[in-house]
Amino acid sequence: MDSLDLLIKNLSKLPGVGKKSASRIAYYLLGSQRGFNETLGLEIMEIQDRIHPCPECGNYTEDDICHICSSLSRDRSILCVVEQPQDVLTIDSTGEFHGLFHVINGVLSPLDGIGPEELQLGRLAERVKKNSIEEIIIATNPTLEGDSTALFIAQMFKESAISITRIASGIPVGGDFEYADKLSISRAFKGRREL
Repeated sequence: MDSLDLLIKNLSKLPGVGKKSASRIAYYLLGSQRGFNETLGLEIMEIQDRIHPCPECGNYTEDDICHICSSLSRDRSILCVVEQPQDVLTIDSTGEFHGLFHVINGVLSPLDGIGPEELQLGRLAERVKKNSIEEIIIATNPTLEGDSTALFIAQMFKESAISITRIASGIPVGGDFEYADKLSISRAFKGRREL
């Protein structure tokens, strides 16, 4: 295996990058300025040294505490629970949510050996106990594992006075009923609200 084949093989291990995309990226890098490749390589090598999980919420940050946890303008009574750090960016970029986040780093999946101990659920319980949280919004993905995790979290706090909510799911904006699956349509009807 030569260097180009090895690069393509390694690039194709990235999420969402198949062999064709990996090949295009590899050929692009071959045709790029040497300085660009050196800078990119250095950034890749140093990323894990510079960026770490926030000790409060689990979001990625270069600072001691992430910009969301350290912001005084956030509503500290609302906590949104997400699966992965990238979910924080996705939700925060909408401008709709102004509370705090908590990353649990996955979902419950007994078949894969992922139970409550492997997730940041203990840390979630500590954080809720320590702070004046009035509402927990569960924003796990609408999958079997995401739903199971949401139910588990709801059970964790069922004896408390905290409001537990789940983000709505259903037909996406611009979606067409013809192409929607039955579960999405069912969820859209269950999550309906008054206009």
